[in-house]
Amino acid sequence: MKLRILVTGSTGFVGENLINFFSSNFQFYRYNRKSENNSETNYNVFLNLAGKSFDTIGSTNFNEYYEANTRFSNNLFDLFLESDSEVFITLSSVKAVSDEIDAELTESFHNDPITHYGKSKFLAEQYILSKEIPIGKRVYILRPCMIHGPGNKGNLNLLYKFVSKGIPWPLGAFENKRSYCSIHNLLFIIRELIERVDISSGVYNVSDDLALSTNEVISIMAESQNKKQKIWRISKKFIRCVASLGDKLHLPLNTERLHKLTSSYVVSNNKIKAAIGKPLPVSSREGLLKTFKSFKN
Repeated sequence: MKLRILVTGSTGFVGENLINFFSSNFQFYRYNRKSENNSETNYNVFLNLAGKSFDTIGSTNFNEYYEANTRFSNNLFDLFLESDSEVFITLSSVKAVSDEIDAELTESFHNDPITHYGKSKFLAEQYILSKEIPIGKRVYILRPCMIHGPGNKGNLNLLYKFVSKGIPWPLGAFENKRSYCSIHNLLFIIRELIERVDISSGVYNVSDDLALSTNEVISIMAESQNKKQKIWRISKKFIRCVASLGDKLHLPLNTERLHKLTSSYVVSNNKIKAAIGKPLPVSSREGLLKTFKSFKN
């Protein structure tokens, strides 16, 4: 008999991929906030994928983050505690820890989020961790970094369009490292947590094995299009002067955007891999190549 899984956020990027990948393995029930039947608790697993994503252009009212990422999560977790369900899995974010880091991010880092997005995710985590988990139940908080895969419309898609036009990447002189999370690896981990009873409850970072520089990502993008990479290593000093000018003239490149494009954010996945005891199915490079090839379709 298939496990019964209640999924919130089923129409989002992760939710749609999850149901497409595992519809033959599990029986999914889509959570509908407007339904009067949401008090139903006859599920084996509560899988919370719903939430308000980070708004890079700043048009979101900050209360929306706390309503979607904190209050909704808290209410769903209360429903889980009152139910006979065995497993609760929720997607948090590495941004619940910090928006910027100087070292490889592990689960032992002190939480100090700056944005309302990060704070709303952190508060949801704190609520879950403050509760006593009944015997027989397992609770997992997953903190993925940038998730990518087929159907993803985020920043990688925008960068891909930039490269596909044949425009040289002008920031090649800046060396950074960033972690990414393939949807294939994330879904593999979620399935392991659902099906196995030997993985301890807790907070787990989720990322691919290797962090990559933006230059490496640009190269993989070019490869996916059978094109030669075009990376210009223009003087950092000159680029910073252009960015400073952008602050005054409101140009596309300003100091804030330059920092986001060239900063590092490396996430450790050692804890989750040790808990699962298996290698991730997709390498960092393979995952990105799959994603970029899907952008062409």
